[in-house]
Amino acid sequence: MQKLDLPERPDWRDKAADQGFTFADMHGEPYWEESSAYCFTLSEIEDRIEDPATELHGMCREAVARVIGSEQLLDRLAIPEAHRDYIAQSWQDGEPELYGRFDLAYDGDGPAKMLEYNADTPTSLYESAAFQWQWFEDQQARGVLRADDDQFNGLHEAIVERLGAMFAPETQLHFTAMSGAPEDYATVEALGWAAREAGLGAHYTDLEKIGISEDGQFLDDEDRVIGTLFKLYPWEDLLRDDYARHLATAQCRMIEPPWKAILSNKGILPVLWEMFEDHPNLLPAFFETDLTEPSPETAARLERASDAMRLGHVLKPIFSREGASISIVEDGEVTETASQDGYAGHPRIAQAYHPLPVFGGFRPVIGAWIAGERCVGIGIREDRGRITQDLSRFKPHFIRD
Repeated sequence: MQKLDLPERPDWRDKAADQGFTFADMHGEPYWEESSAYCFTLSEIEDRIEDPATELHGMCREAVARVIGSEQLLDRLAIPEAHRDYIAQSWQDGEPELYGRFDLAYDGDGPAKMLEYNADTPTSLYESAAFQWQWFEDQQARGVLRADDDQFNGLHEAIVERLGAMFAPETQLHFTAMSGAPEDYATVEALGWAAREAGLGAHYTDLEKIGISEDGQFLDDEDRVIGTLFKLYPWEDLLRDDYARHLATAQCRMIEPPWKAILSNKGILPVLWEMFEDHPNLLPAFFETDLTEPSPETAARLERASDAMRLGHVLKPIFSREGASISIVEDGEVTETASQDGYAGHPRIAQAYHPLPVFGGFRPVIGAWIAGERCVGIGIREDRGRITQDLSRFKPHFIRD
């Protein structure tokens, strides 16, 4: 794994504007940044990222079954009691998942480590699947990249295939996100594009414009009944708002399925560590309350992980986005805290601190994309700080042997 300086495409901003990539700059900072790129060998991609991420997803599915069968774990993950049967039924019915993104720490030396799983509402889909691939093809055509270079990017094609397997031809799908969020809209538009390519119908409506019919079904902004809905809106929020009381009776198939409420919860990290202790791609993780009042079994696991946890750990709310309300604790002292604290009121987990590598003053996190149940591509975000937050920037990558 290397970070190499490369000349930018002279027309990339024009291409971004033409394609509606309106958030290539955000908060006065570049978000898409192509003056350098990350380079991997093929074996790194296949053996250190692709295969482990696919295995991690399988482990996460096993963890879902474990949580659904345990009222204690459902309590610890703060799954609303009123909707537990709804979530369990979706799992028992085998409702298929569409996509997700693991955030991995990897430095080219040793196994990648799972930081978390964005299993419900992962963004950066458009830039990973489309704009990054266009960068690769353009740079090959310009001779900046070699003819035999490659990119780990089968994301769009895999989502098309997955949607085609999930739905009969000409099934009408609805896609929704909050209005006024260009990055969110780009994500649902990329999914809508894939749905149309898969021979399905795709209709967009702003989340706040969805209504309820007299018999309790969801309606779009043209009063059409929504039979299938992809919602770029977190399950932890949806299960707590006014629409939640209609979920079980609305006759609406949801993407992601309700059981993803368990995987999108950082409480899954200590569950995974309990089930797969010492797995090379996992970091020790515990519920924060277990640090002071552990059960005998948890105390034994804490003892076995004591060196890693004592060196440093990260406190993460079970619900959090873009690094908000995360703190790093080293030698018993908080040494860094996220600037955004909107999730500070939620229960927390403690995960052993695994420093991100530093390349040119930036710390990359690898987003390993899952479509269905396999890893199909990566996208990379990097941040100056040790906590990857909303000012991180997206970097392209390529494979060279």
